[in-house]
Amino acid sequence: MLNRTIIDHLRREVGAGNVYHEKEDLLVLGYDATPEISALPDVAVFPHNIDGLRAALETCRRESLALTPRGAATGLSGGSTPVRGGMVLGLTRMNRILEIDEENLTATAEAGVITVDLFNAAAAKGLFYPPDPGSQNVSTLGGNVAENAGGLRGLKYGVTRNYVMALSGLLYDGTEFHTGGKCVKDVAGYSLRDLLVGSEGTLGIITEVTVRLISPPQDKRTLLAYFRDIRTAGEAVSRIIAARIIPATLEIMDKTTINCVEDYAGIGLPRDMGALLLIEVDGHPAVVAEEAEGVRKILEEVRADRRCGRTPFAKPLTPRRPYSSPPRGGPPSRPSPAFPRPPFSKTQPFPAAALPKPSPRSNVSRRNTASASPPSATPATEIFTPRR
Repeated sequence: MLNRTIIDHLRREVGAGNVYHEKEDLLVLGYDATPEISALPDVAVFPHNIDGLRAALETCRRESLALTPRGAATGLSGGSTPVRGGMVLGLTRMNRILEIDEENLTATAEAGVITVDLFNAAAAKGLFYPPDPGSQNVSTLGGNVAENAGGLRGLKYGVTRNYVMALSGLLYDGTEFHTGGKCVKDVAGYSLRDLLVGSEGTLGIITEVTVRLISPPQDKRTLLAYFRDIRTAGEAVSRIIAARIIPATLEIMDKTTINCVEDYAGIGLPRDMGALLLIEVDGHPAVVAEEAEGVRKILEEVRADRRCGRTPFAKPLTPRRPYSSPPRGGPPSRPSPAFPRPPFSKTQPFPAAALPKPSPRSNVSRRNTASASPPSATPATEIFTPRR
């Protein structure tokens, strides 16, 4: 328990509404999404600017307090858990998008910006920020950098590290740093930004991030394949990659995971299937058509049958509309002063209608429901189920 003098000093320097020291407040700041790891900090500070951040750091040095930076705490490695007590330093209130630079194809934002907010800001300018961690509706940009977050699109587009161009922040002695820049061919000297990405806050506190943006794909097509066993699903993955097809999304789920998702979300996944592949190809419409046909042939070769023809999958998408992706879930929300948004509610990652259960019939049938979809509907999701 910190003495009252330290608390009062922090409240004066950072603002009374940005300092938490009561046990009921600290309880929800002692863990992230990592199972079975938790600890109680002595105080939590949520500065709005670099001056408040610097004052908090100075207090930690003077009072010899351990310091744990924290974003939205959606990480799975325990990086924001205050295992040594001390101070939790939350960055969620430094949450301004500073610039969308359409000439240089970059975005600059503070560390507390929510990932999906940056995605939407880029999309509003006709640009695309690909990293899409599963917690993108709640995770912060600084947290993504600290954990080098990936996502479903990682296979084709890479992870957070592949898009970070510049970082700014403070070292733990209060020294301000800037590394990297908007120059693509930034090859002189040590690549300190790459050292900081994935460091989980151990080397410094990131306050500002510049990321590169790209043009969004013009089209996409989604395929969903069920398999009797996971070995066959793995063979399909190997064949797709060997065919020089790199999907935007290529995710596998085994039977245990299928049943866990179905228990949680109730979206109509077939519990008797041994594995599931979610495949999405994107890019130029001609390339999408060619790659989707290639994936389809491979699925048929490994004996996953096409049963349902065209079903709605996500929000409407036209070739000129910014890239959109299915809604994502995230860790269950816990009331916290760190995150002033409304509690995060459970969402369904796929519309239930898009995932019909396979028929027990042994023959292959195809039902085309394209006429039921509006003209601007998302390109079809094709559902493949195994032959009996």
